[in-house]
Amino acid sequence: MAQKSERWIDNATGKFYTDKTCILCCLCADLAPQNFRESMGGDHDVVYKQPATEQENQQCIEALQACPVEAIGQDGV
Repeated sequence: MAQKSERWIDNATGKFYTDKTCILCCLCADLAPQNFRESMGGDHDVVYKQPATEQENQQCIEALQACPVEAIGQDGV
């Protein structure tokens, strides 16, 4: 389960985020390409845009559920 206290600072502000347990598998970017991508540093995935539609929100939830290391959280601010 992702921890807000371990949230990468380059996530877009909002509900969804990745934390420092991310292994850069890019599964989240495959499942929700409008919201996740590789970080500029190339060492983790990041939420670059919070979901703006119900479809994007559902894709983010699917990415969260599929994350192999549970590095995606949805309790951010």
